[in-house]
Amino acid sequence: MKKHFLLFLTILFSSFSFGQTKSVKIGYIDMEYILQNVPSYTEAKNQLELKAQQWKQEIEVRNNEITRLKDALKTEQVLLTKELIAEKQEEITFQEKELLDYNQKRFGPNGDLLNQKSNLVKPIQDQIFTIVQDIADSKKYDFIFDKASDLTMLFAAKRYDISDQVLRTLKRAEQKEQLTKKQLKLQEEKDAREDFNKENPEMLERQKILEDKKLAREKAIADKKAEAAEKKKLAEEAKKKELEEKAAKTKIANEAAAQARAKAIEDRKKEQEEKAATLKAQNEAAAAAKKKELEEKAAKIKLANEAAAQARAKAIEDKKKEQEEKAAALKAQNEAAIQARAKAIEDRKKEQEERNKKLLEEKEAAKKAREEKLKIKPIN
Repeated sequence: MKKHFLLFLTILFSSFSFGQTKSVKIGYIDMEYILQNVPSYTEAKNQLELKAQQWKQEIEVRNNEITRLKDALKTEQVLLTKELIAEKQEEITFQEKELLDYNQKRFGPNGDLLNQKSNLVKPIQDQIFTIVQDIADSKKYDFIFDKASDLTMLFAAKRYDISDQVLRTLKRAEQKEQLTKKQLKLQEEKDAREDFNKENPEMLERQKILEDKKLAREKAIADKKAEAAEKKKLAEEAKKKELEEKAAKTKIANEAAAQARAKAIEDRKKEQEEKAATLKAQNEAAAAAKKKELEEKAAKIKLANEAAAQARAKAIEDKKKEQEEKAAALKAQNEAAIQARAKAIEDRKKEQEERNKKLLEEKEAAKKAREEKLKIKPIN
């Protein structure tokens, strides 16, 4: 950058010293401005940025996978053998190396991104350099600089900026097949006029004064036309007002007639509604009488059914009571028989116990007698 700046100062000093015998013509371009306004470059740059975004996403996916493997190893480490731990660590190291190589391949100093950017810019830069040389030859520029390069330009007047000329030439080259020769010639003449006005601001100022005078004349004519148009407008508004008043009167008459028709329709509608209401009342009275008759018949039938039901219920109740009395008598007989049998069994059991007791007492007495007999037996 310092070398470029020194070169620029050298050129300026040379220009000032040489300028005593000959004027030096200097211009500059803004390469970034030109590239941003070339549609083909912008489109290709956007595609390259999309591709770079895809590469970043791939790197992020791989990085997430490595992180997942590390977390899994940390969780499972206590359950694995040393061989399996070493194998998993080797796999993680391998994937990390692959990711680093892929990152360098895509975004490194010699990576795909920088190479594709260089391949994208170089053809357009070559074309711009050719156009700059043609403009320098045709318009007798001694020096043309690039504002976007390392060369520091402390000040540059806009009239020395030929970036738009270069951009127009680029666009004409792209549109050459689409425009006719006449259209190309007209475009070139228009560009030449714009360049001339830009390089000759004094003439542009004189032209501006003439245009201001022309605009003043056109304004005076426009004011007169506006005054005439205003008068015409007032006449049209008066006529329009008259027509509106007539229309309003017609509207009022039509509304009155419409109201009369609406009233007649409303009266007929009211009469029909009254007839319908009378008919409805008659129908409702007949329906009510019929309903009352049916309800009375239903009530009589209901009373008859209830009496029959009560008679049937009483008969069922009497029969049930009779059956219950029979069942109670039978139950009493059964219970008496059961008690008699139980008493007989109890008596036999008691009698048996008394015999057993008596027999036991006899055995005890016989035993005691034998024991007494044995006690008094003489000893030989």
